[in-house]
Amino acid sequence: MEQHEMLLLKLGEVVLKGLNRRSFEDRLVSNVRRRLKNCGSFQIYLRQSTIYAEPAVDNCDMDAAYAAAQQVFGVVSVARAVPCDKTIEAIVETAKRYLAGVFAHARSFKVESKRADKAYRLNSIQISQAVGGGLAEAFPHVPVDVHHPDLTVFVEIREKYAYVHAPAVPGAGGLPVGTGGHAVSLLSGGLDSPVASWMMARRGVELEMVHFVSPPYTSQQAQDKVLELARLLTAYCGRLRVHIVPFTEIQEQIRKNCPEEYFTLIMRRFMMRLSEAVARRAGAKALITGESLGQVASQTMMALGVTEDVTSMPVLRPLIGMDKVEIIHTAQRIGTYDTSILPYEDCCTVFTPRHPATRPGIEEVRRAEAVLDVEALTAKSLEGESWIWVKP
Repeated sequence: MEQHEMLLLKLGEVVLKGLNRRSFEDRLVSNVRRRLKNCGSFQIYLRQSTIYAEPAVDNCDMDAAYAAAQQVFGVVSVARAVPCDKTIEAIVETAKRYLAGVFAHARSFKVESKRADKAYRLNSIQISQAVGGGLAEAFPHVPVDVHHPDLTVFVEIREKYAYVHAPAVPGAGGLPVGTGGHAVSLLSGGLDSPVASWMMARRGVELEMVHFVSPPYTSQQAQDKVLELARLLTAYCGRLRVHIVPFTEIQEQIRKNCPEEYFTLIMRRFMMRLSEAVARRAGAKALITGESLGQVASQTMMALGVTEDVTSMPVLRPLIGMDKVEIIHTAQRIGTYDTSILPYEDCCTVFTPRHPATRPGIEEVRRAEAVLDVEALTAKSLEGESWIWVKP
């Protein structure tokens, strides 16, 4: 058969699902198909817990497809592979041609085989021995080392063909986006909220974002920074709708009428009210925040209770037990760190109290907030809401 490179995407925890596994698989295949669409025309199909992405035309961008596949939640590993006939001779010949460049630099090698086709006449050990012998003859300068090889050649005997590839790279893991419900994430310009959004998308949650702006206290550059963070997340989540909610008047009224030590807490309560309203309009079932227990004064256990007091929706806080170093490492890994540290402040830093309350009582904060016309301020803010679609 004619050689052509393709991708093998191995499924992760989707394979552990029971009777509803098919719905997870269908969603994952759909997500892969959508993500590879911009890389060319691919035939994409699922067999034996593996998604095959096979170029349907000659001009597919395999490098771009390989990178994109690694960012699809639900995929645990990705390999570039070449199919061939299921004979030892064809497998050896294919490996010789496809991996010649890798063998030129390898110091040692071994062959690792997987026999998904249990009717095949040789078992995995016999396949590895036969293919390894053929490659040892073809590349006599590269010795066999079954314990600590510099290169591992993988052979998979599957339903129709054998597949030859070098080691796979890790995928994004998690569950396919769209299988875990629909939530609204509060996206600021900091490190935490993009990481929290990514973590919940990794659990299959379909996201919308809400961002609060307070001109003239926050700049257009600050809003653009948040939109860029959303764009970076689309590599994993697909396109995102970002709701832009004006917040200036609410913050000015809080500063004018409320005790300073409660500024941040009352501000956060308004954010939760507004986010819940946005979520209900969008048909979402939960809110997501980047709060981490004890990180700042508004994130103590009592303060979190005060913030959550105003919403009846579940509030998901995936970073709650993480420290800042762990959050930074994740931000670096997913590519949001450099944008998050750009020096444009968001409305969370406007009118920050000098001595914030760390052990607030809910009743105290309710009384402090009672001087405001909460309903009117919330309604006016929602009237000014706009939204932007951010695409990969």
